[in-house]
Amino acid sequence: MSQRTKFIISIAIFISVLVIDQLIKVNVKTGMFLGERIEITSWFQLVFVENNGMAFGMELWGGKLVLTLFRIVAIAFIGWIIYNDIRKDKPIGYIVCVSLIMAGAAGNIIDCLFYGLIFNNPPFPQVAQLVEYGTGYGDFLYGKVVDMFYFPLIEWDMPDIKALPYAGEHCVFFSPVFNFADSAISVGIVALLIFYHNLVNDYFK
Repeated sequence: MSQRTKFIISIAIFISVLVIDQLIKVNVKTGMFLGERIEITSWFQLVFVENNGMAFGMELWGGKLVLTLFRIVAIAFIGWIIYNDIRKDKPIGYIVCVSLIMAGAAGNIIDCLFYGLIFNNPPFPQVAQLVEYGTGYGDFLYGKVVDMFYFPLIEWDMPDIKALPYAGEHCVFFSPVFNFADSAISVGIVALLIFYHNLVNDYFK
């Protein structure tokens, strides 16, 4: 496969993930109130939450500004990797994986950069609306990431025995709420580790 074709595929993946991710987020943001839950099945729900953290709602030391700047640098670095790896004629599957990771990271950074500027933050149970640029709930770089996918695949109650961890608590597997961009990052990373771990190891030699 030619380098030109690989560049086109990488760009197409990047744009497609961004468009799908933002369409979902804007529809959730303007169609659900914060905290609203819609049960699709017993193991799949739409839950509108927002977070300042990384994928799946995790937090990063240093706060929101550090996280946003880190994401910008990471996207630039991944883009540089893709450019060089295409020139080195790396397999198209590998390029697809790295492109998914870059697109997912970019999808979440759009929220951080602009959502605070273009959305308001109405009181419960109103839904957010697009507002005049710069009059939203936050400043540039300080927007919150929109998450919505929740898969409580297995739920159980721990026995109320003090010797056990989480005794008497209701437990859920898989509890994080995530978005389409997080999924793209996760799929890209898992596929890299399974199918292209040798190429990944080359960067650590």
